[in-house]
Amino acid sequence: MGTYRMFTGEDGQTHCEEIDIAKTPDWVQGLPTNHITFSEAAVGRASDWHTAPRRQFVIIVSGQLEIGFGDGTKMVFGPGDARLVEDITGKGHTTATYGDVPCVTATVPLRQAGY
Repeated sequence: MGTYRMFTGEDGQTHCEEIDIAKTPDWVQGLPTNHITFSEAAVGRASDWHTAPRRQFVIIVSGQLEIGFGDGTKMVFGPGDARLVEDITGKGHTTATYGDVPCVTATVPLRQAGY
Protein backbone atom coordinates (compact mmCIF):
# COMPACT_ATOMS: atom_id res chain seq x y z
CA MET A 1 0.00 0.00 0.00
CA GLY A 2 1.47 3.33 -1.03
CA THR A 3 0.82 6.87 -2.17
CA TYR A 4 2.03 8.03 -5.56
CA ARG A 5 1.97 10.99 -7.93
CA MET A 6 1.73 10.57 -11.71
CA PHE A 7 2.73 13.66 -13.68
CA THR A 8 3.89 14.84 -17.09
CA GLY A 9 7.62 15.55 -17.21
CA GLU A 10 9.41 18.04 -19.41
CA ASP A 11 9.88 15.21 -21.91
CA GLY A 12 6.09 14.98 -22.43
CA GLN A 13 6.03 11.51 -20.81
CA THR A 14 4.11 10.42 -17.74
CA HIS A 15 6.29 9.67 -14.72
CA CYS A 16 5.44 8.21 -11.31
CA GLU A 17 6.96 8.96 -7.93
CA GLU A 18 6.18 7.64 -4.47
CA ILE A 19 4.98 10.33 -2.04
CA ASP A 20 5.91 10.54 1.64
CA ILE A 21 2.70 11.74 3.34
CA ALA A 22 4.73 13.22 6.20
CA LYS A 23 6.36 15.59 3.68
CA THR A 24 3.11 16.74 2.03
CA PRO A 25 1.27 18.74 4.71
CA ASP A 26 -1.33 20.09 2.26
CA TRP A 27 -2.49 16.51 1.65
CA VAL A 28 -2.80 15.88 5.39
CA GLN A 29 -4.65 19.17 6.03
CA GLY A 30 -7.12 18.46 3.22
CA LEU A 31 -7.55 19.21 -0.45
CA PRO A 32 -10.71 20.76 -1.94
CA THR A 33 -12.97 18.27 -3.72
CA ASN A 34 -16.59 18.14 -4.83
CA HIS A 35 -17.42 14.46 -5.16
CA ILE A 36 -16.20 10.88 -5.31
CA THR A 37 -17.13 8.21 -7.85
CA PHE A 38 -16.64 4.46 -7.76
CA SER A 39 -16.15 2.29 -10.83
CA GLU A 40 -15.38 -1.31 -11.64
CA ALA A 41 -13.08 -2.39 -14.47
CA ALA A 42 -13.77 -5.90 -15.71
CA VAL A 43 -11.06 -8.55 -16.01
CA GLY A 44 -9.26 -8.03 -19.32
CA ARG A 45 -10.20 -4.35 -19.66
CA ALA A 46 -7.42 -2.21 -21.12
CA SER A 47 -7.17 1.42 -22.21
CA ASP A 48 -4.59 2.60 -24.72
CA TRP A 49 -2.59 5.82 -24.26
CA HIS A 50 -4.59 8.57 -22.58
CA THR A 51 -4.10 11.53 -20.27
CA ALA A 52 -6.03 12.22 -17.11
CA PRO A 53 -9.17 14.33 -17.71
CA ARG A 54 -8.26 16.52 -14.68
CA ARG A 55 -6.16 16.39 -11.50
CA GLN A 56 -7.64 13.58 -9.44
CA PHE A 57 -6.86 10.94 -6.88
CA VAL A 58 -7.54 7.36 -7.96
CA ILE A 59 -7.60 4.91 -5.06
CA ILE A 60 -7.67 1.14 -5.58
CA VAL A 61 -10.43 -0.38 -3.43
CA SER A 62 -10.04 -3.98 -4.62
CA GLY A 63 -8.32 -5.84 -7.41
CA GLN A 64 -5.24 -4.58 -9.22
CA LEU A 65 -4.48 -2.06 -11.95
CA GLU A 66 -1.44 -2.02 -14.23
CA ILE A 67 -0.27 1.38 -15.47
CA GLY A 68 2.11 1.70 -18.44
CA PHE A 69 4.51 4.60 -18.93
CA GLY A 70 6.14 6.07 -22.03
CA ASP A 71 9.55 4.62 -21.19
CA GLY A 72 8.09 1.10 -21.42
CA THR A 73 7.89 0.47 -17.68
CA LYS A 74 4.74 -0.74 -15.98
CA MET A 75 3.63 -0.61 -12.35
CA VAL A 76 0.93 -2.68 -10.67
CA PHE A 77 -1.18 -0.97 -8.00
CA GLY A 78 -3.38 -2.83 -5.54
CA PRO A 79 -5.86 -2.31 -2.70
CA GLY A 80 -5.10 0.79 -0.66
CA ASP A 81 -2.78 2.36 -3.23
CA ALA A 82 -3.65 6.00 -3.89
CA ARG A 83 -2.38 7.92 -6.90
CA LEU A 84 -2.59 11.64 -7.54
CA VAL A 85 -3.02 11.52 -11.31
CA GLU A 86 -2.12 14.80 -12.93
CA ASP A 87 -0.65 13.88 -16.31
CA ILE A 88 -3.22 16.04 -18.10
CA THR A 89 -0.86 16.82 -21.01
CA GLY A 90 1.66 14.85 -23.02
CA LYS A 91 1.48 11.22 -24.15
CA GLY A 92 -0.27 9.96 -21.01
CA HIS A 93 -0.34 6.40 -19.76
CA THR A 94 -2.01 3.05 -20.40
CA THR A 95 -4.32 1.31 -17.95
CA ALA A 96 -5.26 -2.37 -17.67
CA THR A 97 -6.95 -4.58 -15.12
CA TYR A 98 -4.28 -6.89 -13.72
CA GLY A 99 -5.06 -10.39 -12.54
CA ASP A 100 -8.22 -12.45 -12.57
CA VAL A 101 -10.60 -10.24 -10.57
CA PRO A 102 -12.22 -6.90 -11.48
CA CYS A 103 -10.57 -3.71 -10.20
CA VAL A 104 -12.73 -1.33 -8.16
CA THR A 105 -11.49 2.26 -7.89
CA ALA A 106 -12.59 5.40 -6.09
CA THR A 107 -11.90 8.59 -8.05
CA VAL A 108 -11.77 11.95 -6.29
CA PRO A 109 -11.39 14.95 -8.63
CA LEU A 110 -9.59 17.94 -7.13
CA ARG A 111 -11.20 21.35 -7.38
CA GLN A 112 -9.27 24.14 -9.00
CA ALA A 113 -8.48 27.17 -6.88
CA GLY A 114 -11.37 29.63 -6.79
CA TYR A 115 -14.12 27.04 -7.37
